[in-house]
Amino acid sequence: MDKLANQLRRDAGRIDARVSDELDRRIAASLQGVTPLEDSTVAAAPRRTALFWWASSLTGIAAAAAAILLINPSRPELPATPGPAAIVAVVPDIDWNSETAVFTAPLQQELDALQSDIRKAEAQVKADIGL
Repeated sequence: MDKLANQLRRDAGRIDARVSDELDRRIAASLQGVTPLEDSTVAAAPRRTALFWWASSLTGIAAAAAAILLINPSRPELPATPGPAAIVAVVPDIDWNSETAVFTAPLQQELDALQSDIRKAEAQVKADIGL
């Protein structure tokens, strides 16, 4: 972690961040063009009466009801939907032609190779210690 921290410090030391005079002038002009709002210039929002809230609520409800009636006119009843048994009868039988994937042959070869290496290493160790 110390190596990473030192590398980051070296990289940060090599960063050359300079602000050109033109950019500095543009930033200063932008900051001078913005004036803070004063409390006296902010007008208080007009207070609404309870009658206004009731009228707007009733108008909204009436508009929603009218939209529902216009969008969803009375329609004749739809026929009953078929049950699950009828749906299953419609689905055609699928002929699945599948074969089991053979992934074990390469793994078996690797296992045999590893077992052979272990036997060779075991024989070498026995020969080294004189058994």
